[in-house]
Amino acid sequence: MHRSLSVIIRQCLVFLRPLVVLKSSVWRGKCHRVQRSLYETSNLDRGGSNRKKKIEEFSRSSREKLVQSKNKMFSKFTSILQHAVEALAPSLPLQEDFVYHWKAITHYYIETSDDKAPVTDTNIPSHLEQMLDILTQEEGERESGETGPCMEYLLHHKILETLYTLGKADCPPGMKQQVLTFYTKLLAHIRQPLLPHINVHRPVQKLVRLCGEVLAAPTENEEIQFLCIVCAKLKQDPYLVNFFLENKLKRPETKSPERAGEVKEDVLAPDTGQSPAGEQADCPEEPQAAAAAASTSSPTSNNNNNSNYNLVTSLLNLTKSPDGRIVVKACEGLMLLVSLPEPAAAKCLTENTELCELLTDRLVSFYKALPQSMDPLDIETVESVNWGLDVYNLKEDAAVFTGKRALISFLSWLDYCDQLIKEAHKSAAVVMAKAVRERFFVSVMEPQLMQTSEVGILTSTALLNRIIRQVTSEALLQEMVCFLLGEEREPETPATIAQNPLRHRLIEHCDHLSDEISIMTLRLFEQLIQKPNQHILHSLVLRSLEERNYLENKPQEEREPLENGQPHDAVDLEEDPLFGDDLSPESRLSGSDWLSSSPQQSPDHAKSDGKTEVHKIVNSFLCLVPDEAKSSYHVEGTGYDTYLRDAHRQFRDYCGVCQRWDWRGNPKPLEKCNLDIAFFEGHFLKVLFDRMGRILDQPYDVNLQVTAVLSKLSLLPHPHLHEYLLDPYISLAPGCRSLFSVIVRVVGDLMLRIHRIPDFTPKLLLVRKRLLGLEPEGINIDHMTLLEGVIVLEEFCKELAAIAFVKYHAAASSSP
Repeated sequence: MHRSLSVIIRQCLVFLRPLVVLKSSVWRGKCHRVQRSLYETSNLDRGGSNRKKKIEEFSRSSREKLVQSKNKMFSKFTSILQHAVEALAPSLPLQEDFVYHWKAITHYYIETSDDKAPVTDTNIPSHLEQMLDILTQEEGERESGETGPCMEYLLHHKILETLYTLGKADCPPGMKQQVLTFYTKLLAHIRQPLLPHINVHRPVQKLVRLCGEVLAAPTENEEIQFLCIVCAKLKQDPYLVNFFLENKLKRPETKSPERAGEVKEDVLAPDTGQSPAGEQADCPEEPQAAAAAASTSSPTSNNNNNSNYNLVTSLLNLTKSPDGRIVVKACEGLMLLVSLPEPAAAKCLTENTELCELLTDRLVSFYKALPQSMDPLDIETVESVNWGLDVYNLKEDAAVFTGKRALISFLSWLDYCDQLIKEAHKSAAVVMAKAVRERFFVSVMEPQLMQTSEVGILTSTALLNRIIRQVTSEALLQEMVCFLLGEEREPETPATIAQNPLRHRLIEHCDHLSDEISIMTLRLFEQLIQKPNQHILHSLVLRSLEERNYLENKPQEEREPLENGQPHDAVDLEEDPLFGDDLSPESRLSGSDWLSSSPQQSPDHAKSDGKTEVHKIVNSFLCLVPDEAKSSYHVEGTGYDTYLRDAHRQFRDYCGVCQRWDWRGNPKPLEKCNLDIAFFEGHFLKVLFDRMGRILDQPYDVNLQVTAVLSKLSLLPHPHLHEYLLDPYISLAPGCRSLFSVIVRVVGDLMLRIHRIPDFTPKLLLVRKRLLGLEPEGINIDHMTLLEGVIVLEEFCKELAAIAFVKYHAAASSSP
C-alpha cells in the first residue's frame, strides 16, 4: 500500500506539469490582453509615440517577470512534492533509490530542450546530494572496506565518467561546479579507498586537468577544494600518486580530434574528455545524456599535453589566482605533493612541471619590486613572516616605512620556498634548491652584492643577512653557503684568497671604509657561523688550522734568537709586567686537556691539576687590561660572572648543533701535522685580527660587532679553534699571531697612550656610565673613541675568560 502511495505521488509530478503549463498559458494570455489593452489606449493618446515605447517596455518586463515567477513556482512545487514523496513513502532499498536519482539526472538531458537555464533551477543538485547521502549511509551500514551495491553501481556504470563529461560541457550552466562538489564530497566522505579503481582515478585525473584553466573562474573555489582533497588522499596513501603520473606513450593511432594532423613520435596518452570507444557507461540513458551535454559545448584544447604531472600543473595555475585564499590553498596542495616519498613523483615534479620556474620567478619578481635603498634597521626589525599568514594593510605598512609591503611579500614567498624545500623529497629538494641558487642568488643577488654603490651594497647586504636568518631547510642552506663561500676545502694561501670573487668581496667588506657596511657585513658573518652547516666553519676558519702549523715545532735551542733572546713573534708572559710569576710556561695547559670528552696525556705537555690550570688561563684574560684601564669594578653588575651564564647557554647550543659533524675530539697529533707549511690564518681571521688590532681607533659599534664574531668563534667546540683562540700559552711559530697575541699588542699600545691623557680613569668611568645610561649626555669628552675602545676591550677579555672557564668545565664533567 505504501509503495502504491509513493508511486501515485510520483506520478502526480507527471500529471501536474501540464496543469502548470496550462496555468502559465493562462498567465501568458492575460499578459497579451494587458499588452493589447494598453496598446489600444496608447493609440488614443495624442503624440503617444514615447508613451507607446514605454508601454512596450513595461509589457515586456512584465512578461519576463511572469515567466520567471512561473519557473520558480514550478521548481519549488516539484521540489516540495519530491520531499513529500521521500517523507510519506516508505524507504526503498538503497540501490533502487540511488538508481532513481541517477535516472532522474540522465532523463533531464534527454527530455529538456532548454540548455540555457542554470543548474540551480533544476533538481540536479538535489539528486546529486541524495546520491552522496545514500553512498555514505551504505558505507556506514557495512563492514569496513566492504563495497555495497550502490558503490558497485557507481563504479560499474561509470557514473563519474559521465559526470566528468557533463561538467566539462558545463551543461546546464553551473554543472561544472556541481560535479566538482560531488567529486570532492565523495572522496572526502567515503572511507574506503576509491582512487585505485580505474573508473575513479581516470575521471578524477581528467577533472584535475579542467582545474586552473581559467584565472578568476567562478568555479575556482570548488576547483581548489577538489584538488586539495585529492592531495590529501595521496598524502594518506602515497603509492596512489602513480595513478596521476602520465607516462609518455607512442600511441599515434589514438590521437584526439583536436590534435589531428600533428605528427609526434613521443606524445602523452590523449584525453578527449570522453571515455574511449567500447568503454561507455552501460546504462542506455547515460551515453545519450553525455552526448547531449557534449553537443552543447565547444571543443576546448588541452593545455596540459606536455606535462606529466597534471595535478601539479593545475595547482601551479591556481597559485596565480587574484584571490589570496585560493593561492594559499594551492600552495598547501603543492606542499603535500612535494613531500610524497615516491621517487618517481619527485623526479616528475622537478623535470616535467614548472614548479622550479614558479618558485624562482616569483622570488625574483618580489625581490625586484623592493626599493633600491632601504634602511638596514627596517629590514632587520620587520616582524617575522610566515607564508600565507601575512595580513595586508597597505596604509599602515606605508606609514611605517616605504617598501614594507614589498619586503613582507618577498620574505613571505621566501619562507614558502624554504618550507617547500624543507618538506620535499630529498631528490626534489636538491633540484629546487639549485634552481633558487642559479636563478635567484647568482643571477640577481650576486650583481647587487658586487656593485660599487655604497647605498646599494648596504641594502643588498642587509637583505642577504635577513635571508640567511630566515633559511632553515638543509638543501637551500647548503646551496646558499656554496654560493657565498664557494666549495673549496683545501687550506687558504695569500695567493688564493681572491679565488672566489664574491667570498673575497664579502670578507673585504668587513673592513670597508664605510662603517655601516662593515657592521652589516660582520653581522652577516655572525649570523652565518651560527647556522647548522659544517662547510661554513670549515671554509672560514678550520681549513687553515687543520695542520696546527701555527705552533712552533723546533727545539728551544734551534729557534731563531732575537735581541731579547725570545722566539720570533712569541709572547713572553714571564717578562710581561702585566703577569706574575705564577703564569710560568711549566703550568701551561695542553689544548687536548680542554675539549676532549676523555682528556688524555699529551706527549709534549704534562697534565697537572686541571683546576689550577683553568684558573691561570682565566686570569690570563682577566689580567690583560691593566687596573688603570679598568672601569667595570666601579659599576655594580658588570663583573666577569655576568658572562658565565650566557657562555654556558651558548656553548651548550653550539654543542647541540656540532655534535652531528665529524669533528675530532682531540687536536691532531703533532707528529701527523705538516708543520713545515707556512701558516696563514685565512682571509676571514686575518680581517678580524686586523680590526681587533685597531680596537682603540674604531667606532664603538664596529668594535662591538668585531668582538661579537670572535666570541662566537671561540665558543665553537673544535680543539684547534679552541687552542688557537683561547690558549694563551701556545708557542707560536715565527710570523704567526693568535687572538691572545693580538690583544697583548693592543694592551701595549694602550699603556703608552694612557699616560698622555689627563684624568684618564675618571673620563673612562664617565664614558662607561653614559654607555650604560647611568649618566645623561653632557659635554663632549676628548679621546672618546679610545675610551670606548678600552671599555669594549675590557668586556671582551672578561667574555673570553668566561668562555674558557665554561668550555673547560664542560669537558671535565663529560670525562669519566
